Amino acid sequence: MPGSRTGGPPVQRAAGRPAATGAARDIPLRRLLRRARKAWDRPLTAYYLILGGSMLITVLGLVMVYSASQITALQMALPGSYFFRKQLLAAVIGAGLLVAASRMPVKLHRALAYPILAGAVFLMALVQVPGIGMSVNGNQNWISLGGSFQIQPSEIGKLALVLWGADLIARKQEKRLLTQWKHMLVPLVPVAFMLLGLIMLGGDMGTAIILTAILFGLLWLAGAPTRLFVGVLSVAALISLVLIKTSPNRLDRFACVGSSDATKCWQAVHGIYALASGGIFGSGLGASVEKWGQLPEAHTDFIFAVTGEELGLAGTLSVLALFAALGYAGIRVAGRTEEPFVRYAAGGVTTWITAQAVINIGAVLGLLPIAGVPLPLFSYGGSALLPTMFAIGLLIAFARDEPAARAALAMRQPRFGRKRAGGSTAGRKNGRKPDRTSGRKPGRKPGREPAGRSGREAGQGSGQEPRRWNTMRRRASAARPSGER
Repeated sequence: MPGSRTGGPPVQRAAGRPAATGAARDIPLRRLLRRARKAWDRPLTAYYLILGGSMLITVLGLVMVYSASQITALQMALPGSYFFRKQLLAAVIGAGLLVAASRMPVKLHRALAYPILAGAVFLMALVQVPGIGMSVNGNQNWISLGGSFQIQPSEIGKLALVLWGADLIARKQEKRLLTQWKHMLVPLVPVAFMLLGLIMLGGDMGTAIILTAILFGLLWLAGAPTRLFVGVLSVAALISLVLIKTSPNRLDRFACVGSSDATKCWQAVHGIYALASGGIFGSGLGASVEKWGQLPEAHTDFIFAVTGEELGLAGTLSVLALFAALGYAGIRVAGRTEEPFVRYAAGGVTTWITAQAVINIGAVLGLLPIAGVPLPLFSYGGSALLPTMFAIGLLIAFARDEPAARAALAMRQPRFGRKRAGGSTAGRKNGRKPDRTSGRKPGRKPGREPAGRSGREAGQGSGQEPRRWNTMRRRASAARPSGER
């Protein structure tokens, strides 16, 4: 190799600059991933996911109910905001139930399990009484409260099964009875089948599927053996097959899965039309075409189709992401707790909301038969919204009750106005004023004070630790007379 002009060895250029650049780019990415992982593992992550996710789903649902129900209300000679106002009233009442449930202790939740179950069974039996129960869309599962207000007791049955089943399994686990298959099944499965029978008397197959999912979720969390789990699943599948075979309406719904025949599967096909015409960002809020009479139940069971048409793929993926975050947070609460009731109740609520969302969205996408269940927290219907928001309050209470979460919430309490402990309290008891110095600089001896400081200030606080006082409190106390506290 030729030498340089100065006669020294040739100068070699530093190699590997592209690799250094790649490493420099890789370091911020790793830092970002570490920060995201650290934030994801914080004690309050599940609490914020449940609270924020449920609130966003409810608010977006109110917007979509207002958009999807206007045409239906006008066709019924009602004001355009009729359904929206009823849903808003239910959301306000549900918010009160959510706050109440989130502030209740776990013992009170367990105490409410049996009264809620008894009330749900009574109301579900009352539905079958002629003159009291009423039929909506062919299902005898409603009770009229007068005027336009109705309740569906089977929605309360979901909450009742979660609370009562969680309390029952927790009591048996405390007594170490779950190792016997009789205690695993009795009386959980018979009571669940009683609720299913009352629901099926009215013909509501969709709600029965949700209750069956809750039952299987509780058995799975309780650690049921595989053969026992498969046995219960086989019995439920056999009963469902008989109920489907004996009902032409249910057979037609199964025949519409993946069908493109609009003459026989009008609702399913037009739901696909609504999703397909939305594109990436949708046609705009309120600009849906399918809600003008082509799509039945646009503001209830098929509100997800209207969301896809008006907000596009971005809107539907946002809804899916919120439900996924809510489901993950519920699983995290159930997995990190040490209390059996909290684990079973959180798992039951998560199974309920997740299964219902999957069944509703799967029916809109044409992947599952139309079951007639609303999208939780999103579709129109106060009877479904109120128990669901109470169940969300349960999850929030369980997320707050974790020891790490309690400590994190306690640290975030406002410090202004908090009582000072230690020497200030002792000084007040002895008749002395508390030391209001803001602390000495390091390296200064306790006996040596600046010349401008009085002897009383120099001698006071020598045996006490320096304390920080709020400036506003200092000014307020300085303006008072010396004998006033």
